Amino acid sequence: MSLISRLSARLQNHPKRVVFTEGADPRIIQAARQFATKKLGVPILLGDRQRIKINAARLNLPLEGIRVLEPDRADELGSYAEKLASIQRYGQSNLSGDPAELARNPNYFGCMMVASASADAIVTGATASSASGLRALLQTLPRQGGVKTVSSMLIMESEANAKLGSSGVLFLADCAVVPEPTSDQLADIAATTAGLAAHLTGDRPRVAMLGYSTHAPATRVASIQRVKAATELARRRAEEIGVGADIDGEMQVDAALDAFTAEAKGVEGPVAGRANVLVFPDLNAGNIAAKMVQIVAGIPAYGQILTGLERPAAEISRGASAHDILGTAVVVAAQAVDRRFLYPGEAPAA
Repeated sequence: MSLISRLSARLQNHPKRVVFTEGADPRIIQAARQFATKKLGVPILLGDRQRIKINAARLNLPLEGIRVLEPDRADELGSYAEKLASIQRYGQSNLSGDPAELARNPNYFGCMMVASASADAIVTGATASSASGLRALLQTLPRQGGVKTVSSMLIMESEANAKLGSSGVLFLADCAVVPEPTSDQLADIAATTAGLAAHLTGDRPRVAMLGYSTHAPATRVASIQRVKAATELARRRAEEIGVGADIDGEMQVDAALDAFTAEAKGVEGPVAGRANVLVFPDLNAGNIAAKMVQIVAGIPAYGQILTGLERPAAEISRGASAHDILGTAVVVAAQAVDRRFLYPGEAPAA
């Protein structure tokens, strides 16, 4: 059974409310219809009500079980404007602009829904540039305790290769947010991605800090030194935020994923050939690798899932299909389910 199927089964017992900031997009409507039909929770579509109804009718999709909200006419508009004004006055973000106008923006309105517990998770980015969706998330949602860096994670699942990662599932980070991470930022990325991977799969994270070399001795190359330093920091950071994980690096991706290659290169340990979390040295490497795998191998991908935030959030690609969006919604909804209920009767990954 695929990861999305397993998580969907749990959500039927613990349904969640997921807000979609681009509610009139046909792919969003299709994903929301499936989310509601599968009884995974209540999808909330933000946008012009009439336009959403017209697009749903064109798709011959009923809106029963789906909540439609127009930020301009919502009862919560005033209180959300006040919350945004409070963030401007007392928060540490660079939020600027008229709070009343910001509250009318679906991205900020959706964030306020999640921040005020009127929704459990948020999905944005279907039609806008990544910067606009990310900006609202970064400016309004609180950080995870003990974490300074917000990053992103892409989930890939190969049903043809169950030996890969966690029963065919790999977690890739960071593929969308931090262009040139420092060692400290890479440590945050590794620790938060590992924590979410453990939450979603129940498996112990095996994190490979990737580079173009494997345990190169006494290298002076700055990028490799940065990954080496990040590996040590990540082990401490994971322990600090309560994540049990095996973390190793620097490591080439073939040694991280293939047991034969790892043995041939003399790489030992629980991560060698068995990694289920891949942390890339920079955004160029992560983004290129993720998109290439999706297109060349045709492997389904879900995300980007934001890590390092207290509340579940995703910033999807404008090229995402309705299937991708549904899978991403399932992931962020499952992220909002307490670990004890997601995998009842199982001990936390240690």
